[in-house]
Amino acid sequence: MLSYFFTIVFSIFAVVCRFQCYNIVYPYRKAETSLEHLINERVKNIQISGIRKFFNLVGGMDDIVSLTIGQPDFPTPDHVKEAGKTAITDNYTTYTHNAGFLELRKAAADFVHSKYDITYSPDSEVIVTVGASQAIDIALRTVLSPGDEVILPGPVYPGYEPIIHMCQATVRAVDTRASGFKLTADLISKALTDKTKAVILPYPSNPTGVSLTEAELKDIADLLRGKEVFVIADEIYSELTFDMPHVSIASFLREQTIVLNGLSKSHAMTGWRIGFLFAPEAIAKHILKVHQYNVSCASSISQMAALEAVSAGINDAVPMRTEYKKRRDYVFDRLANMGLDVIKPDGAFYFFVAIPDYIEDSSFDFCYRLAMEQKVAVVPGSAFSEFGEGYFRLSFACSMEELRKGLDRIEAFFKTTNK
Repeated sequence: MLSYFFTIVFSIFAVVCRFQCYNIVYPYRKAETSLEHLINERVKNIQISGIRKFFNLVGGMDDIVSLTIGQPDFPTPDHVKEAGKTAITDNYTTYTHNAGFLELRKAAADFVHSKYDITYSPDSEVIVTVGASQAIDIALRTVLSPGDEVILPGPVYPGYEPIIHMCQATVRAVDTRASGFKLTADLISKALTDKTKAVILPYPSNPTGVSLTEAELKDIADLLRGKEVFVIADEIYSELTFDMPHVSIASFLREQTIVLNGLSKSHAMTGWRIGFLFAPEAIAKHILKVHQYNVSCASSISQMAALEAVSAGINDAVPMRTEYKKRRDYVFDRLANMGLDVIKPDGAFYFFVAIPDYIEDSSFDFCYRLAMEQKVAVVPGSAFSEFGEGYFRLSFACSMEELRKGLDRIEAFFKTTNK
């Protein structure tokens, strides 16, 4: 009995000694869990995108119909994929010019000139970026200083506000719900202050799908012309417009505008990570410095695929756009027949739908119930700023079969809930 007691004591002693020795030999292990308080407070306060958060929450569910992520369900065109393969075979595997291959910049400049009648010098006014997301980052970090204000429409894609905060600038969110989700010249005029440094125009819009007309863009240009204010035009959905051709505000206010675009949506190339930034030379030369220290250059292989996309594939978006329009019209009719309040989108591939008044849940709780009870996932409107509360976003970047199934389940939910 006594020997058993000593055995237990010795075992405990050995474990304690081993633990202490571990901490002596590996003292940094303690530090790994104690340095979080040193993290930049602005970074700690950033939240993971509500889009991704909800997608991850319901993504593992069985038999879930996901109408959440804004990713084309089309494959990258074959000729573009072949150009990427050839780039590897031909050893396009080294650094490029920081701004990207000149041949690609020329093709990109030709693309926007042909499509939208805006002109940029490929030598000094075009930067190839790692997707449009990186273009947003380097544009904002170049123009913003602490204390500046940025006018941003709401509801809006959540990728702008965190960067603005990290630049120690302030968001001036403008409620666009009463103007059909459009950031009009009148609304901008009311939000302008002596601290305004930039206005972001993300049209066609994620999450609402609305666009600005040529007349509305001219009004904004007239308002801002001559003011010390940048316009950052996020035009990533420019090739996916249904009822009118896309017009860039750079057509009217080139000297103050930074245009952001890319191939993720137009050519179904989300994973290739190629974007474009267009700006007057006096602005672009400074953005290029931030880009250089940020990523050096975009992927050389992806750049060669992009060259094929914007040259031989200049109209690759047309058949995709035709199919999206069919889906849009189908979804609109279904939602309208359910009695839901929804604006028919001009572009992109989203509907932003008002949750009926008889449902008292928050947008998150509504979407969670919809997923749990009917196995269909949409994105809570609260993911798109406070002005998105009371709505949900539905993506129609999926097959008609999935859309039918998902809308059948949404309709069943509302019929059950409205009893």
